[in-house]
Amino acid sequence: MLLAMILVLAAHDALAAERLAGPIPAQVVRVVDGDTIVVRAHIWLGQEVETLVRLFGADAPELKARCALEREKAEAARQFLAQRLDGSVVQLRDVLTDKYGGRVLALVQDASGGDMTTELVKAGLARRYDGGARHSWCDGTQ
Repeated sequence: MLLAMILVLAAHDALAAERLAGPIPAQVVRVVDGDTIVVRAHIWLGQEVETLVRLFGADAPELKARCALEREKAEAARQFLAQRLDGSVVQLRDVLTDKYGGRVLALVQDASGGDMTTELVKAGLARRYDGGARHSWCDGTQ
């Protein structure tokens, strides 16, 4: 029994460490918020999967905001991504499983090769995120 549990945990750790280098072409189905999109990814000949993708390295304001400023920035970030990506084909690179499950993390490039995390940060609509503590958007600082 203990051996079986160890094997299951080892397999889980191995899966968690998996990374698909890509590029994986994907059709953007919709923009959820400033750092999450839904895509239909072409993963194999004749095989597609629809999934949530969180932009790797991005921290955009939340739509369920703590203040009016955060809500305003969250709407602007979502609108920015929608204008750039909605219905278009993107490339997913360095795809990882997300710590919350149900979605993946990936570098998302638009048709011109632009990295969406970098573009959001340049536009002042997201911050770089390394997995640490997230800072409030309500104090007005970037």
